[in-house]
Amino acid sequence: MLLLAGTTTLSIAHNGSVGYAYPIGPIVIDGDLRDWTDVKKVTLGLSDEKHSGENDFSAFFQFGYNLVNKSIYLAFEITDDDYIRDSSKNVRWNTQDALEFYLDLRHSPVGSGLASYLISKDFKNINNTAWDPVAKTASWDQVEYIVRRQGHKTIYECRIVIGDQLVPGKSIGFDVQAFDKDSSDFTINPWGEGDYKFRNPLSLGDIIFMKSEAKLGSVFGNIHWSKPSKDKRPSQISLTSTVNKLCWVEANVDSNGCYTVLLPLGTYRASLPGYEMPKDQRIWIVNKTTTITSSHLANSAPTIYLASLATPPRPAPDGLAAKGILHDFNPARAKQLDAFIAEHQAHYQIPGVSLALIKDGKVVYHKTYGVKNTFTNIPVDANTLFEAASVTKPVFAYAVLRLMEKGIIDLDKPLYEYLPYDDVAHDERYKLITARHVLTHRTGFPNWRSMNADNKLNLKFIPGSDYNYSGEGFEYLKMVVEKITGKKVEQILQEEVLAPIGLYHTYFSKNDTLEKLVCTGHFDNMPSGDGLPGAPGMAYSMHTEAHVFTRFMIHLLNERGLLPDTYKDMLRVHSEYKYDKPEDKPQHHEYMGLSLNIRETPFGLVFGHGGNNGDFRCEFEVYKDLKMGYVLFTNGSGAYPMIEKMKSILVEGK
Repeated sequence: MLLLAGTTTLSIAHNGSVGYAYPIGPIVIDGDLRDWTDVKKVTLGLSDEKHSGENDFSAFFQFGYNLVNKSIYLAFEITDDDYIRDSSKNVRWNTQDALEFYLDLRHSPVGSGLASYLISKDFKNINNTAWDPVAKTASWDQVEYIVRRQGHKTIYECRIVIGDQLVPGKSIGFDVQAFDKDSSDFTINPWGEGDYKFRNPLSLGDIIFMKSEAKLGSVFGNIHWSKPSKDKRPSQISLTSTVNKLCWVEANVDSNGCYTVLLPLGTYRASLPGYEMPKDQRIWIVNKTTTITSSHLANSAPTIYLASLATPPRPAPDGLAAKGILHDFNPARAKQLDAFIAEHQAHYQIPGVSLALIKDGKVVYHKTYGVKNTFTNIPVDANTLFEAASVTKPVFAYAVLRLMEKGIIDLDKPLYEYLPYDDVAHDERYKLITARHVLTHRTGFPNWRSMNADNKLNLKFIPGSDYNYSGEGFEYLKMVVEKITGKKVEQILQEEVLAPIGLYHTYFSKNDTLEKLVCTGHFDNMPSGDGLPGAPGMAYSMHTEAHVFTRFMIHLLNERGLLPDTYKDMLRVHSEYKYDKPEDKPQHHEYMGLSLNIRETPFGLVFGHGGNNGDFRCEFEVYKDLKMGYVLFTNGSGAYPMIEKMKSILVEGK
């Protein structure tokens, strides 16, 4: 059966939910849960949306394992009187009522991947981590399941063969989310807190495979700082068996430093994930040891209090000086920059960085830092490729401007005259959209249609009348370019950008070279395992590295390849940015040119673009008048604070 230790605090590591699975007898996967009578039910549903009652949404799940067939068993019963079924060919995870559960079977404390299983009446899908030796083998051949609708109830029953990963006494990562698609809204109802469960094992809870005779004891306590501090206390405490290293859990710590968790009887070592402390002062417990001893957990229902002392976290690094170091760049300045990068990598958990600097219109420094993947620890080198995310946009825009100068496309001719767009044909206003609107983010499209509740493409305003950043527009323009040239977009990019400029180490879709050289993106320092793009996306899919990308930057700096008037058009005001609050508005004027972010600064005009695919973040900027610039690519979700400081440490100072 499964028991649950309560979860109340949003955590930065495992979500703090801990469950306990026991051996069960034979279960028939038939949608009839009467053979689950002896297995405890766990309530499911932490949605931010309030349900009107049990019939609107209520759910529970059950979990057990069977050593004979090396399988885990899952049963879910969901009550919902507004059941939505999508049997169309366009069915997606959020167009229907569905269930997704997540397994991190290796459950390594230093990082491992996961497999997610999405099932509904008409749809199934697996997302698994390609770099993890266990998760990558996940397939439907290992799964037996049934979905059964009975009145207002939906039953999901599953058996998953996990082989040698099923070890009594071991813990695994687990969570589940029930997707409730009603006619009026859509809610996600998980077991534990956390986001991106389908790719982030840090947002899962822990399940312990209990031995049949094993008993549980309660551990609770409080965490204190070793010296006065205004910092929040750690949100997690980790407890690892000293006898069985395969058994470890992380429990939530509330805002007062209190925690509680049930553990199998035994001896455990406590630690605080993410906090660096001297080894002799990592954790102090009331009895001056770092373990919960078996004598503490000797009875059928024992309790033990742990009072833990921890060193407050280090403050965020600064490293900024009054003057940017690129003005007088030398070996000593290079060491200062290296220290700045290393300190920020450690503090913000940025696995890898590729950096290049331009001074006097030439590359003066190029260096790589860190690792391609925190699981493999293979170092980043000069050949390592990073996702460039939205930095793809100005590269594609350059190709479009080359086509414009050749008379192949008119920036101000409605795109539908080249190629009608069925996806938005329901709104006649789309016929006003031009290539210029795309390049200046004035199409009226959302950034991505997936951000809409119905997943359909729409217009937020009359094209040309306002600004809204949009990747959708670039995908429409890509299709137009392919139609009027009769060529695939990657051939156009090769002919108009890569070959003329010499961007030899740049790719836009999956190929053998990219697979070999690409690094892995990371969320919270955990490899994300997202696959490479099967087709080129002109809003997001470019892969490159810093040194070779400086060729594009210097090309624009020297105004090569395009007419002077075209460069003037690129750098003038096309769209003013909007700010939610007055304090968000920058000190100096910023605006959108032709697919370039432009800043008017005391150091002159600056052009560039940033990129954010979540697990990859990057930016380039060129100081036109100073003939300086920088570009850096990273493979970590926490890189933004470092990226934001680059302009200050390199050029603008404090």
